[in-house]
Amino acid sequence: MRTSIPAAILCLWAASAQAQIYRCESPNGVIEYSNAAVADKDKSCKQVSLPTMTTIPAPKLPARAGTPPGPTANASPANFPKVDSATQKARDTDRKRILEDELVKEEAKLAEIRKEYNGGEPERRGDERNYQKYLDRLQRLKEDVERSEGNVQSLKRELGTIQ
Repeated sequence: MRTSIPAAILCLWAASAQAQIYRCESPNGVIEYSNAAVADKDKSCKQVSLPTMTTIPAPKLPARAGTPPGPTANASPANFPKVDSATQKARDTDRKRILEDELVKEEAKLAEIRKEYNGGEPERRGDERNYQKYLDRLQRLKEDVERSEGNVQSLKRELGTIQ
């Protein structure tokens, strides 16, 4: 008896969750879907009958010639251009050099911003007679420090992925 009461409540709740959907078309051909029939004389609304559960199956992809059946996410096509190891090593070396240069620049920028930020108490400038201007600059500096720290971490992480 106790299990039938929650089951009955659940069934009533699920039935009340069913919504009616209406397809309304205006005289100029614009179609609009709504959960309420529009009482507009310019629009003609008709109730749409929906199945209880709407699912759309994914289309099956055609198998490529010469590939085994099943998922092949890492396989590349036969005509995909290949790069020899010497060229790839040169590219990786260039990439590493560029990232190291960017890291040096970003660390210098971070040091400069931290110096101006002064641990959250930057010196007040002459053009900041209004205290709100000072607070605005303080907030900008704080955001700049956080952004620059994030950039440094991202560059270090990227450098760590290069072999």
